[in-house]
Amino acid sequence: MACDLCTLLAAPGAALIWGDAQLSVIAVGEAEYPGYTRVVWNAHVKEMTDLPPAERVRIMDVVWAVEAAQRAVMAPEKVNLASFGNMTPHVHWHVIPRYRDDAHFPSPTWAVAQRSSPAEVLAARRALLPALHAAIVEKVKAL
Repeated sequence: MACDLCTLLAAPGAALIWGDAQLSVIAVGEAEYPGYTRVVWNAHVKEMTDLPPAERVRIMDVVWAVEAAQRAVMAPEKVNLASFGNMTPHVHWHVIPRYRDDAHFPSPTWAVAQRSSPAEVLAARRALLPALHAAIVEKVKAL
């Protein structure tokens, strides 16, 4: 069975914001959530506790860098961090900027949508993505 994240990571130009031998930072193309980002451990490792302590610290440092970049560039109301992946054998973190006017706020993004965000608001947030991606790269390289 093919691994979804391995397939995504191997795709040419795969929404990769930054990566090295251990980690990849990927832009998630979720229309209602511009700025939604995943931090993925490249190797097949299912749980955080399967990583040695130094590698756990490293992935979390990158998660914090992505969160800091989202806060600085996107100015969300809140940033949600989640580690899911019941069917994906990669430790990975979802870093999701949230806004009072987003489709699900204040509920989680997997809840029933309460509204659609106005198109002009989403367009303005999408316009920030190049600056967000540059900020992510800058913050991760500074680690």
